[in-house]
Amino acid sequence: MQTLSLARIDLRGDALPEGGALRDLLPRAEFDVEAALDKVRPICEDVHHRGTAALIEYAEKFDGVTLEQIRVPAEALEKALAELDPAVRAALEESIRRARIVHREQRRAPHTTQVVPGGTVTEKWVPVERVGLYAPGGRSVYPSSVIMNAVPAQEAGVGSIALASPPQKPRFEGDAAGGLPHPTILAACALLGVDEVYAAGGAQAVAMFAYGTDECAPANMVTGPGNIWVAAAKRYFTGRIGIDTEAGPTEIAVLADTTADPVHVAADLISQAEHDPLAAAVLVTDSVELADAVERELRPQVAATKHVEDRIVPALSGRQSAIVLVDGLEEGLRVVDAYGAEHLEIQTADAAAVADRVRNAGAIFVGPWAPVSLGDYCAGSNHVLPTGGCACHSSGLSVQSFLRGIHIVDYTRDALAEVTHHVVTLAEAEDLPAHGAALKARFGWKVPDSK
Repeated sequence: MQTLSLARIDLRGDALPEGGALRDLLPRAEFDVEAALDKVRPICEDVHHRGTAALIEYAEKFDGVTLEQIRVPAEALEKALAELDPAVRAALEESIRRARIVHREQRRAPHTTQVVPGGTVTEKWVPVERVGLYAPGGRSVYPSSVIMNAVPAQEAGVGSIALASPPQKPRFEGDAAGGLPHPTILAACALLGVDEVYAAGGAQAVAMFAYGTDECAPANMVTGPGNIWVAAAKRYFTGRIGIDTEAGPTEIAVLADTTADPVHVAADLISQAEHDPLAAAVLVTDSVELADAVERELRPQVAATKHVEDRIVPALSGRQSAIVLVDGLEEGLRVVDAYGAEHLEIQTADAAAVADRVRNAGAIFVGPWAPVSLGDYCAGSNHVLPTGGCACHSSGLSVQSFLRGIHIVDYTRDALAEVTHHVVTLAEAEDLPAHGAALKARFGWKVPDSK
């Protein structure tokens, strides 16, 4: 095993700095989406101009497979579901059931406000018409992400849902699944009733949804996690399509005191480190004894699992992971709020009360019996969450992500007459006299007397 060492950042003693100065002291992975833009731009424009032909070429170049078409045949979805391990099917079905329970409650109803007699503003919520979902298929395959993206879109009432996932190399001679997305991804789509699926990955898949091709109609929005090339493509198309977030490497932060079990804390840090060598694992604590105990626990637990050399050790030893020592709970709360973790566990005394005080986190996991792994699969919550500190201003994926609020303004003649003088005054103050004239024209070019 490579040398496993979790850095320590000691913030005890001196007063913690404010705002950006505190954020700059905290560990974070390097994830330069802007630098990746130059590489994805020609790929995206190639898909724009050549459509399916470009997608087929990129599948051979990046995925090592030869395709004749990008659309996955319906029989492949049916076959993947029929051959799915029954235990995996049962777990996916339970994950879908719980996600639907939570996301169905997020639906919004129209609401009408009477501003004045005869004047109302109604806010109605309308789903986007078509969404492209992305499911990664490189280092790891995530059927759970299919669920986390499809369920809120379906519960929002999105009428047209398509999914893209990279084609997989044949696993053996004559493998019929070669050239298709991973069979578990296909089975999850079948369980969810998502029958429009494409064998396309990376920036080229985002471009397919943004521009459309002869096989795939353009989408209004693209959601789903991916690598830096997917994130860069999302940034490239922002404004043309809606996106959920530019997902960076996954993160876990644990705020813990002496009541925390070091076995649990170590296991939870490892659980996120196994995603990616850039995954971040951060422990914030006021207990040196707990910090020491967690470090002692890491080595045997890491040695007993998979993905050690290529993911876990680089992640835990990287600049993005650390143990942050603080003077007390108040300072710990300031640190986790400045960090804005994708996943934040609270393993302290009276954890629920502490969690209630947190302002910045993608999702909060309360106490020893709510680990992040539960949220990844079967809590009912959504695991598509903001990373890289974006939890300070953004939310995770939900039904609201797929809805647009539209205001409907309905005023009678009398209600408009009563406020016309204010509108005219403000229009003239902004040197926009035609705005005021639009109201005067309705009253014979005179400002009605206010009541």
